[in-house]
Amino acid sequence: MAESSLMDRAAQIAQSVLAGDLRLGARLIRDLDDQTKLAELVLTQLWPHTGRAFLIGVTGNPGAGKSTVVDSLIAYYRKAGKRVGVVAIDPSSPFSGGAILGDRIRMQRHALDEGVFIRSLASRGHLGGLSRSTGEIVAVLDAMGFDIVIIETVGVGQGEVDVVALADTKVVVTVPGLGDEVQAIKAGILEIADVLAVNKADREGADRTVRDLLTMLELRHIEPSQNPDAPSSEVEIIRTVAVRGEGIAELAAAIARHQEQTAHLAAGRRARRARRELRDALLGRCAQLVDGLLSQHADLVDRVQRRQVDPYSVSEQLLTELFRGTGA
Repeated sequence: MAESSLMDRAAQIAQSVLAGDLRLGARLIRDLDDQTKLAELVLTQLWPHTGRAFLIGVTGNPGAGKSTVVDSLIAYYRKAGKRVGVVAIDPSSPFSGGAILGDRIRMQRHALDEGVFIRSLASRGHLGGLSRSTGEIVAVLDAMGFDIVIIETVGVGQGEVDVVALADTKVVVTVPGLGDEVQAIKAGILEIADVLAVNKADREGADRTVRDLLTMLELRHIEPSQNPDAPSSEVEIIRTVAVRGEGIAELAAAIARHQEQTAHLAAGRRARRARRELRDALLGRCAQLVDGLLSQHADLVDRVQRRQVDPYSVSEQLLTELFRGTGA
C-alpha cells in the first residue's frame, strides 16, 4: 500500500475509533500488539485525543483474586455511569506465545456491555508485570472515551513495578493464608501501593494480615524528592470479599480519595509518563534498526559465536555503521 493511501486509511480508522467503533478498536489493539505500520500511523492520529482517562493499576500476589477485584470494580463503576476499559496482562502460552485468557473468563458477565472493553495481552516474556504494548493500548482506550482504564498485571509478585510509571493510582491486592504474609509482600509491590486491598477478608488470618501491613507501612519511609512516583505516606487498607462484592464500594472510595489528594501531582506524573512513552518509542525504533543491522551481518554473528571476535568490539563497529547510515 502506498504511503499516501496508508495515511488515508489510518485517518479513516482513527475517526471510526474516536466515534466509538469497538470492532475497529479491537482490531487496532491487536495490530498494535503485532507492531504493524498501519496501527502505528493510527496511533499518531489518536494521540492528541488521549490523556483524559483515569488509570488504575491492580497488582499483587498470584491467587490473591486480582481479576475478581477488577470484575467487581467494573460493576461498581458501570453503576456509576462510567465507561471502563480493562487491559489484563496474562502469562504467555509456551506453545502459541499468545495470552492465556484466564481474566476474560472471570469477567465474562461484562461481555455484552458496550460500556466495558476488556483486552487480554500476553506478557511475551516482558518483565515488570506488563506487556510491551500496554501503554499504546491504554492510549487507544483513552482515545475511545473510556473514563477509567484498569491495568491488571500478570501476577508474578515482587517484580511488578512497571505499573508505577503508567497508573495514576496503584492498588496492591493481597490475601490471608500466604504463610508469612510479611515475607510474601514486603519487597517491590508493597512499596508502590497507593491503596492496599486485603481480599478474601472473610478467611482466618485477615486481622493478622492487616496488622502486618500496618506495621510495614509504619516502617516504610520513602522520600518523595528521591522518588517522585512514590506513593503517599497515607495508604489505606481496605478489606474486601470481591467474589461477593463486599468492600468494593469502600475500595473505590479509597481510590477516589487518593486521586483527589494527589491531584496537585498530576502534571508532574503526566510529564514523567510522557518521558517514559517517548523513551519506549525510541527503544522500539532502535531495536528494529539493530535487528535489521544484525540480519545484514550474519557473518559477524557467526564470528562472535566462533569466538573469533568479541561482541563488544563488534557492537561498536555496528553502532558506528548504524549512525552513519541514519545520518546521525
